[in-house]
Amino acid sequence: MEVDRLRLLLEQVAQGALSVEDALTALRDLPYQDLGFARIDHHRALRKGFPEVVFCAGKTPEQVAAIVAQLATRGRVLATRASEAHYHAVQAQVPDAVYHTLARAITVGAFPEAPDAPYGVVLAAGTADIPVAEEAALTARMMGVRVETRYDVGVAGLHRLLEHLPLLHGAGAIVVVAGMEGALPSVVGGLVACPVIAVPTSVGYGAHFGGLAPLLTMLNSCAPGVAVVNIDNGFGAGYLLARILHAHSSTL
Repeated sequence: MEVDRLRLLLEQVAQGALSVEDALTALRDLPYQDLGFARIDHHRALRKGFPEVVFCAGKTPEQVAAIVAQLATRGRVLATRASEAHYHAVQAQVPDAVYHTLARAITVGAFPEAPDAPYGVVLAAGTADIPVAEEAALTARMMGVRVETRYDVGVAGLHRLLEHLPLLHGAGAIVVVAGMEGALPSVVGGLVACPVIAVPTSVGYGAHFGGLAPLLTMLNSCAPGVAVVNIDNGFGAGYLLARILHAHSSTL
């Protein structure tokens, strides 16, 4: 249950528009709802400011649909690493669900209105890195921040990045997604003052070791202000981007 819905519920009780018993019925699934194969954490939005996110990989379409259907009764839903089969099962129960093909994600509910500033930027070194970058951007937008994206700006053609320096200098935080040797976050980290969130991807040839090579490169960055999330973890990067920007906006 999201904070605004809980606040409305409490206000209705205070005003006498809703009985205590009805309010208790609405709250009966806090802090979690047991579906047998999953225990949905309806309390997470109160603790973290955003509802539980569904990781679809490894779950059957029927399991994902059941989880999303319950979450959707209480607010926004984000489901990551979703296939089209997952989406079709969800849509059968939640008709207004939307599938974001590039991000491989399902959303339910409107995106919050985002302020113009502070804003975040998501960069992808190559076109093959776009799915992870889109997952990051979608996650941050679902959490109510403005995100600009710039793709195919890797170090093999650095001039493609440099034309976007004014945009980067104005950002509150930047997500940099890169496979191969993973050098782009260090380059960006040396150019900007804001935090840089590096995301290694599993895009690369054999000695790349499925993302391990760029992960180690990013962890060994000599540019200060660069933090690293796990391989292909666009969701984690987007979530952290939104948390940084929300914290920044509260101090403005």
